[in-house]
Amino acid sequence: MSGGALIVHHGGCHCAAVAFEVEAPAAIEVSECNCSVCAMTGYLHLIVPKERFRLVRGAQAMVEYRFNTGTAKHLFCRHCGIKSFYVPRSHPEGISVHARCLAPGTVTTMTVTPFDGRNWEAARPSLA
Repeated sequence: MSGGALIVHHGGCHCAAVAFEVEAPAAIEVSECNCSVCAMTGYLHLIVPKERFRLVRGAQAMVEYRFNTGTAKHLFCRHCGIKSFYVPRSHPEGISVHARCLAPGTVTTMTVTPFDGRNWEAARPSLA
């Protein structure tokens, strides 16, 4: 993620059962992964340390899905099916927020960098 002053972005799922706040710059850098899950959902990864993420509501609305190595903790709203954030395999000490789930108004620019998640092991060194 790029430098700059941190601001609070709000976001959540489609039905609003899940809501969160995340501290990140107004100009964000995100990764677009082509793995099987991200490609199907159009997920754009804004990865932040856990301390810069706060679940405002919806813990009881979340369901978990794990696959492959079982390291990533995919969290979905049980009502609308949207994955607005999760614990990624690449950064298990952080949170990956789906940039498309951020409320409008606080993101000034978004730089998207492709990531070859289909070849995760080979591409892993390119992650910050």
